[in-house]
Amino acid sequence: MPQGVVLITGASAGLGEEMARQFAALGYDLALCARRTDRLERLRDEVTAAYPGRRVSVRALDVTEDDAVFTVFQQFADEFGTIDRVVVNAGLGKGAPLGTGRFDANRATAMVNFVGALAQTEAALRIFRSQQRGHLVLISSMSALRGMRRSMTTYAATKAGVAAIAEGVRSERVPGVDVSVIYPGYIRSEMNEHVTQKTRFMVDTVTGVRAMVAAIEKRKVKAYVPAWPWVPIGVAMRLLPLSVVRKMV
Repeated sequence: MPQGVVLITGASAGLGEEMARQFAALGYDLALCARRTDRLERLRDEVTAAYPGRRVSVRALDVTEDDAVFTVFQQFADEFGTIDRVVVNAGLGKGAPLGTGRFDANRATAMVNFVGALAQTEAALRIFRSQQRGHLVLISSMSALRGMRRSMTTYAATKAGVAAIAEGVRSERVPGVDVSVIYPGYIRSEMNEHVTQKTRFMVDTVTGVRAMVAAIEKRKVKAYVPAWPWVPIGVAMRLLPLSVVRKMV
C-alpha cells in the first residue's frame, strides 16, 4: 500500500529530483512539478519502471505564476484525492553583490525563492485546511542563519524568509498540519554544479538528500542536514560574530 502522496516542486533536477526517487523508494506516490516537463517525464518513467505500483503525475509549473501554483496544486489534489505532504523546494541561485547593476538577477531569485514559496505555502495550506491534515515542508538553507556577503546576500535573505514563513505557520498551529523547515548544507546539485573549486563539507546529491528525507520522515520541526558537520556549524553561525562567520561559509 502507498505511504501517501508527496507533492514536490522543482522536481526536474537536483535535490527535488533525488527526493522524488527516495520518496518513491519509501512507498509514496508522487505529484511532481517544474518548468521542464521533458525532464519530469523522464523521471516519471524511471520511477514507474523501478516501482511498478507507484503512481507518478507530472505537471508544468513556474512558481512565479501565482494563479498557476494554486491551479496545479488543486489539480493534483483532485487527481489523487489527497495530498499528504508538500515539499516547497523550487529555488533559484542567481545573485550579485548589491549595487553592482544586477538587480535583475537578485529580483529573479527573490521572486522564485520567497514570493514563489509564499504562493506554494498558501496553496498547500488551502488544501491541508480543507483536509484537516497534511505535512508542509519548506526547504531553506544554512545560509539563512546569518546575512551572507556578495552574490549570496539576496539568496540568503530569501531563505531566511522561507524559514520565517515556516515558523509563522507552525506558531499558528493549524489543526492537523505539521510544519518542517530543512536547512541543507553543501549538497552537490545542478544549482551549484558550476562551482569548480573544492568546497569544504560538500556531499554528493544522494547522500545529502538521504539526510533531508530522513528528517522529513521524522517530521522534525527543523533540521540542519547532513547533521555532521552542520548541526555544530549552525550553532556557531548563530552565536559567533559576523567577522568570524564570513570566514566559515
